[in-house]
Amino acid sequence: MKLSHFKFDLPEDLLAEYPAEHRDEARLMVLNRKTQTIEHKMFKDLIEYFDEGDLMVLNNTKVFPARMYGEKEKTGARIEVFLLRELNAESRLWDVLVDPARKIRIGNKLFFGDDESLVAEVIDNTTSRGRTLRFLYDGSYEEFRKKLDELGETPLPKYIKRAVEPSDEERYQTIYAKHEGAVAAPTAGLHFSKHLMKRLEIKGVDFAEVTLHVGLGTFSPVEVEDLSKHKMDSEQSLVPENTAEIVNNAIDNKKRVCAVGTTVMRALESSVSSDKHLNAFNGWTNKFIFPPYDFSIANCMITNFHTPKSTLMMMVAAFAGYDFLMEAYKEAVKEKYKFYSYGDAMLII
Repeated sequence: MKLSHFKFDLPEDLLAEYPAEHRDEARLMVLNRKTQTIEHKMFKDLIEYFDEGDLMVLNNTKVFPARMYGEKEKTGARIEVFLLRELNAESRLWDVLVDPARKIRIGNKLFFGDDESLVAEVIDNTTSRGRTLRFLYDGSYEEFRKKLDELGETPLPKYIKRAVEPSDEERYQTIYAKHEGAVAAPTAGLHFSKHLMKRLEIKGVDFAEVTLHVGLGTFSPVEVEDLSKHKMDSEQSLVPENTAEIVNNAIDNKKRVCAVGTTVMRALESSVSSDKHLNAFNGWTNKFIFPPYDFSIANCMITNFHTPKSTLMMMVAAFAGYDFLMEAYKEAVKEKYKFYSYGDAMLII
């Protein structure tokens, strides 16, 4: 498969600027791989496709306010700093992206907040846009993290051109988010409301959780035509022992195992045993899934509609079947489904 196979025309007005008014009232396209049929539903209709003993695996990562704005010393230029990951808590070293990158060199200082109580010094250039910053702050580590939270804002994807609104803090987070560490939301999970989860629970559907801290690697553009040459950035992943047990039990009982989102699918496929069961895992994964690919764990997935040529679209094509997915995307554009992070959802069974 080549990069050009994943090109399609996506009208700009189909990129979702806002989420659906109610989480579970986004639209849902249902793809049945066996019958090769497509149905149009609402997200809350999901419950019709699951029975007692079926399992949904969720990503409980929590998005932190990763986007900050600082001023460069002397010039006062406004610089966007996007926190990617903490490298060392003790010395307050962070891996970040800066924009505009060309203005930032090693040794530069950036000042944050009206009182400029938080300062960062650029100590390394890792890539053209990436930098390593050392934050200087008079206070304990807890106070420092509090300060970052205070000064940061919800890291909505760049395609959303509007300003961040107070409601984004809640809506760009799943209702089951627990472990902070993601710079982007696992978007398939954004459609679950408390009410829908309660109804699924009453029906006997089980839930299990993994943690995959979504990094920007998930969204990095693929720049090679030959997909086998693309390298994914690593993301931190945790599959707890009890999750592995619940998943393996569902596999043995021939139940539906549904990966809620591409991040869950990556976490599951990164830790497969030789007999196609799930192993507990704690580490980093840079797994890149594209067609053809033989999935071992999940036999069903929920995902949003992804942008052309994205690694996310490639994974979904591997799961749904390339031709079937391209037909579904053509239908989605025709029916004006909303794409990307705040967009509509797809269930593939």
